[in-house]
Amino acid sequence: MKINKLKKYGGLTIIEMLVAIGIFTLGMVGATLLFSRAWQVNGYSLEMGESTSEVSQSINKILNYIREASQSDNGSYPIVSADGNDLVLYSDYNNDGKVERLHFYKSGQDILMGVTVPADTMPVTYPAGDQQTVTIADHIVNTSSQPVFAYYDDTYAGGAGQNPLTTPAMVSDIRLIEVHLYINIDPNRAPDNIEMQSFAELRNLNDSNQAQ
Repeated sequence: MKINKLKKYGGLTIIEMLVAIGIFTLGMVGATLLFSRAWQVNGYSLEMGESTSEVSQSINKILNYIREASQSDNGSYPIVSADGNDLVLYSDYNNDGKVERLHFYKSGQDILMGVTVPADTMPVTYPAGDQQTVTIADHIVNTSSQPVFAYYDDTYAGGAGQNPLTTPAMVSDIRLIEVHLYINIDPNRAPDNIEMQSFAELRNLNDSNQAQ
């Protein structure tokens, strides 16, 4: 005679179920935190990329204005003053046939450009101060030991060992201007500052030019 023995298949106990739920919950929390962190880092990287692209375009604008520096409409020398974080020059920046006075300077974390249009007088005059101010670049974190502008004379040969002119520079000595910016939309978060450096040669200046 065969006797069939019934096997008991027991389910999960309450304790086992609670442990399983706890493990699942921890896994979901960890995955959520990881996803959130990755999203924040990716979003920050995108913001830094966009900011860097905008600043790069702004630097190119500044360099173009510097390259095209020329005598003012009243015959004044192309460069008015040249300091580490403050540069004033004359340039027809909007190609309207009039040479405006442009004032580049750092204010907080912004690079600003003040524009002064020549007055329709005889002789031509330029009103004092900046008539219009526009923001050229933002999120600029240069320190006091990292000037925005550096100036070089006609002996500049390039290389790390080349020293710029002492500022405020003698305007008649300047032949090349460096724009050096550090960008960071949030200095308290990684990644570190992004550094951008470019040079512009003043096309309308040569050794025969003399400051007036």
